[in-house]
Amino acid sequence: MAEKDSKRKRSFWFDPRFAIGLVLVLASVAGVVGLVSQANASVDVFAARTTLTPGEHVSASDLVSTSVRAGQIQKLYLSAAQVPSSGVVITRAVHAGELIPASAVGSLAGAGLTSVVVSVDSALAASVGPGSRVDLWSAAQATTAPGESAEANPGAFEAPTVLVSSAIVVRIIEQKNLVATSGASVELLVPKADTASVLDSIANDAALSVVPVDLPLGQ
Repeated sequence: MAEKDSKRKRSFWFDPRFAIGLVLVLASVAGVVGLVSQANASVDVFAARTTLTPGEHVSASDLVSTSVRAGQIQKLYLSAAQVPSSGVVITRAVHAGELIPASAVGSLAGAGLTSVVVSVDSALAASVGPGSRVDLWSAAQATTAPGESAEANPGAFEAPTVLVSSAIVVRIIEQKNLVATSGASVELLVPKADTASVLDSIANDAALSVVPVDLPLGQ
């Protein structure tokens, strides 16, 4: 009888070290699973479908949803939750296919800019395109001296000066006429304070040119 009681007691014996080891193993497995799940987790942020320029108003439907890994990086880019139904305004150029930085959007940006189309007399530099910054130069037609007819010095212009600094190119307008010309038409975003000067130069047939401000490396 005593032998049976001894066996019964031994059958219910439990080593606490085994419990501690089991807990540690389970905790280790849970930690690995958590790390793998976190590494594979992704969130949707927006990328530009086309080149976006400062002052441009866009909504979620104008953008492309792109998945990125969740983490600190997601805070740097524009997510769906950050785009209200009224849309957002671009505050700096974002090129097509580029993830849109959260710092590149706002609600009132662009209020001090206006869009104008200018015809330039010279060919555009290869680096000039939507989103690039350019200086707009203007050369007024030379004034006629007293007693001198305008035909005496045709095509003469004064020395060029910078009319607008760091204007932003919205688009380059293709010429649709059949006659080949060396010039082009460019839509620019310029400060509203400079609009009158630009329109005055256009009205007086000044020679206008755009010069890129930021050249790509290697140029």
